[in-house]
Amino acid sequence: MGAEVEALRKSARARESWRILGIMSEFVEATDRLAAIKPAVSIFGSARTAPGTPYYELTETIARLLSDSGFAVISGGGPGIMEAANKGAFHGKSPSIGLNIQLPHEQQSNPYQDISQTFRHFFARKYMFVRFASAYVVMPGGFGTLDELMEALTLIQTSKTSRIPIILVCSDFWRGLIDWFRETLVREKMIAAEDMDLIQLIDEPKAVAEAIFKHYERSSFLTPPGGRDPLLNL
Repeated sequence: MGAEVEALRKSARARESWRILGIMSEFVEATDRLAAIKPAVSIFGSARTAPGTPYYELTETIARLLSDSGFAVISGGGPGIMEAANKGAFHGKSPSIGLNIQLPHEQQSNPYQDISQTFRHFFARKYMFVRFASAYVVMPGGFGTLDELMEALTLIQTSKTSRIPIILVCSDFWRGLIDWFRETLVREKMIAAEDMDLIQLIDEPKAVAEAIFKHYERSSFLTPPGGRDPLLNL
């Protein structure tokens, strides 16, 4: 009996070792494929948004404008807002990148990707969204979109990554969340009042691009402030 238990333990340790190697390979492969795409903007939003709807068309317009302005566009590579972002960039002048995730449902790769990279692990994928982004554009979405938004806010707030523009589009959709941040989180001193400056609410596509360019008037898209790469310390 003891020998059988020990054999099971060794088998479990071996599987875990191979799993870790698989995670490492995702980081290495994605970093190698995406290394040359900067400057880029990551766009997030719901996978459930149908083509032809206002959110979809607005996303496509923003992505096309950013692409024609010289930004590669990174999305989650799936349907909905992700597809709209890839589609707008695909028909623009700069690369359209999809960081796909393997899921039991919902996620199917859209056809508008110049570069498509598939992940098994959310955290490896999330790292790449931040690692190569000069700005975040957040469209209406659900839990996954909120997860990406909070990840970016946390990394910037804690100085684990350089400050980049975080732009929420469709102010009517986001207003309740922003009000709760101010009226509850700030009031209860869960965040500092100045943390609200990390977020911009912008509805017009041209204003989105202008806000990103304005942020970088005194710094480079390619070199973090101070010349260091804080993402190495994540």
